[in-house]
Amino acid sequence: MNDISFEDFLKVELRVGEVVSAEIFAAARKPAYILHIDFGQEIGILKSSAQITVHYQLDDLIGKQVVAVVNFPAKQIGPIQSQCLVTGFHDENGAVALCVPDKLVPKGAKLL
Repeated sequence: MNDISFEDFLKVELRVGEVVSAEIFAAARKPAYILHIDFGQEIGILKSSAQITVHYQLDDLIGKQVVAVVNFPAKQIGPIQSQCLVTGFHDENGAVALCVPDKLVPKGAKLL
């Protein structure tokens, strides 16, 4: 593991957003959803591709708060531009479990 400075950590904009819509990403090579996430007035709604189909159904995602990196450059993933990186952890089988706040927090709140 490489050490980083506190200043390096502060450069990463990890923000909370609320999933406002989700759809199957049919063109993805691995099963994935396209998420539209509302990060509040300052940032707005961003789109992300997320390989979270094992643990989450589309209907379960609407209204769910997630933590995402919002200051990476957009990345072309097939036919879509992923505008943020939704965070999560691999479970014992390699499926992704989302990183989420355990209490409701304001949209756009920054991870401290």
